[in-house]
Amino acid sequence: MAKGTVNKAILVGRLGGDPDIRYSANGVAVAKFSLATNDFAPGGGEGNREERTEWHRIVTFGKTAEFCGNYLSKGRLVYVEGSIRTNQWEDAQGQKRSTTEIVARELQLLGSSDGQAQSAGAAPGREQVRNAGPAGRSAVEELPANSGPPDDDIPF
Repeated sequence: MAKGTVNKAILVGRLGGDPDIRYSANGVAVAKFSLATNDFAPGGGEGNREERTEWHRIVTFGKTAEFCGNYLSKGRLVYVEGSIRTNQWEDAQGQKRSTTEIVARELQLLGSSDGQAQSAGAAPGREQVRNAGPAGRSAVEELPANSGPPDDDIPF
């Protein structure tokens, strides 16, 4: 980590669909899914509040990705902890595009999709997995950090 900086995201939300599990050329599992979080904002006058849903793209690697494939499904309530990453590229028409995603390093199942707690060897309703590879390093570190253009102008 660079001195004086922090890139950390913590979310609790529900899956918008089943995770998409694929494998990299070197056999590392990659899971992608969307997560919905809700917030209330003032609206409509007279003290009324409107519910807003924010959608987040989540990606994870290695054992955490395999865990996602085995235990996550649409509607499941999960705790996600990771870092924010933005990918930029140019599409076929020459337009600059970007997407922001959360690279999850830790996940906890907080309940089943119908809201009932479920146990699988951990505390009831809570299963946890950390994305640890050899020597305690994250499996994310073993893959290229970004599939877009190189970040030559970053000073570290």
